Amino acid sequence: MSIIVITGESHFHTEMNNAGSKLVVVDFTASWCGPCQRIAPIFEQLSRKYPNAAFFKVDVDQNQELAAAQGVSAMPTFIFFKNKTKIDRIQGADPNTLESKIKQYYGAVEEVGDTGVPGLMDLSSFIMKNQCEALNESDQHPFTNCLNASESYLESDADEQLIISFAFNQAVKIHSLKIKAPKDKGPKTLKLFINQPKTLDFDSATSNQSVQKIELTEKDLDGSLINLRYVKFQNVQNFQIFVVDNQTEAETTVLTQLSLVGSPIQTTKMSEFKRVAGDKNESH
Repeated sequence: MSIIVITGESHFHTEMNNAGSKLVVVDFTASWCGPCQRIAPIFEQLSRKYPNAAFFKVDVDQNQELAAAQGVSAMPTFIFFKNKTKIDRIQGADPNTLESKIKQYYGAVEEVGDTGVPGLMDLSSFIMKNQCEALNESDQHPFTNCLNASESYLESDADEQLIISFAFNQAVKIHSLKIKAPKDKGPKTLKLFINQPKTLDFDSATSNQSVQKIELTEKDLDGSLINLRYVKFQNVQNFQIFVVDNQTEAETTVLTQLSLVGSPIQTTKMSEFKRVAGDKNESH
């Protein structure tokens, strides 16, 4: 995919709308900036290497209001968007860091696609997998198996119960869950906890008051949205799911896929853009 050179604020909004649920990578650059010119051919290569993302280039001298609205004060600055929502940014001309960030968010887009909820996204790219765990997971079928779309799965070990613990690299809002699981061994009763100082044990998870308790039916196990009490999940640093039982009292519980839908708290939406000073054609 070729790079889209942004010619103005309205053009930016139009192209952002056209991008839909794709990852958008915006390069805020300047003709007089040496590091900008050095990384420009790398940015071009990355746009071809990751064709399912959209790559924009913004000349800050020609788009001063847009740059100011995004808080860009040094070049190059790269800002990452998903569903017209800012999800990350980096500053400086480091090709390795740039591609690493693209991989982080591009992978989530490729695996999960559109969430079906306007303005929200799959939160997999914000999950710190090395700090996540599942108590009572099978050694052969561990927690990480259910975090992507594949034939692998998470299965409990000694009995049907599981405690699944997520940690995030920044605070998030969680709107809903998506669960794929077999009808006989899929989870039934869930107790949801947030911002715990450590992973709960089974006694605590059983006795403690949860933020929300959900009773799933077989119809909920096809990957459709399972809405949460959104107001209760507005500032989540960690998230724990206690799987109390499964649909048929089978010996073990199986989850083929588990994903969280929401948004990071530190975001900037297009609707929040405001002119910072002067008239549209007035210089700064």
